[in-house]
Amino acid sequence: MVFSIESANSSFFISDDVVSIELSNFAINSIAVSYILQIETSTTNCSVAISKNGKTIAIKEISDGYSHAENLHIFIKEILISVNLLYSDLHAVAVSKGPGSYTGLRIGVSTAKGLCFSLGIPLIAIETLEVLAYQVSLDAGFVVPMIDARRMEAYTKVFKANYEESRVIEAEILDETSFATFLEQGKVVFVGNKTEKTQEVIKHENATFIDSLPSAKEMSDLAYNKYKKNDIEDVAYFEPYYLKDFLVTPAKKKV
Repeated sequence: MVFSIESANSSFFISDDVVSIELSNFAINSIAVSYILQIETSTTNCSVAISKNGKTIAIKEISDGYSHAENLHIFIKEILISVNLLYSDLHAVAVSKGPGSYTGLRIGVSTAKGLCFSLGIPLIAIETLEVLAYQVSLDAGFVVPMIDARRMEAYTKVFKANYEESRVIEAEILDETSFATFLEQGKVVFVGNKTEKTQEVIKHENATFIDSLPSAKEMSDLAYNKYKKNDIEDVAYFEPYYLKDFLVTPAKKKV
């Protein structure tokens, strides 16, 4: 049974399919049940989820502006309570590593690293654009996840219908020639928070646009697969993938 509560800016659901067990002295690949906490803060969506063996069992998120500093730790505590888990029941923490908002990524990554360090559990990093791509299901064609990088610039990547990488991550200025090579080959689904601006310049008949934000619920399968492979990060040295240098605009002098 799944319980769901939704409002204009937030959503929350829990599943009663939760079993809390204690395991010790097992290698990662031999743990029967794996709970992973997932954190996504690369955009305005402050999103937290818990997965069990690659399936999302709880999620809490709100996209009402950049409220990560105020809400992230509260959401983590509340979502653990909702599925009757303790911090000590977690087997790993997965975090969306970027690209995206500098401040959002910094908050999410620092929280994930702090939890992993204090609990002694692995840190898993997942590309934000891959998380977005998993919101789209296609039989053929391409998926282009995109995150706003201000003005007409976007962070983008191209995936095939089976989620294989077709083009690496780029920060590019969008115009009428963008993604022409892929559009000529068939259907292209653009997904993310830059689709409204993209529609203004890309008019190709093969283009479809989905306005969306990355969410922790799409991290479950990706995180679990990395966990099983022991594809983890060095907690001490891991940093978000900003793609572009963070620039601080000097304040104007008062006259």
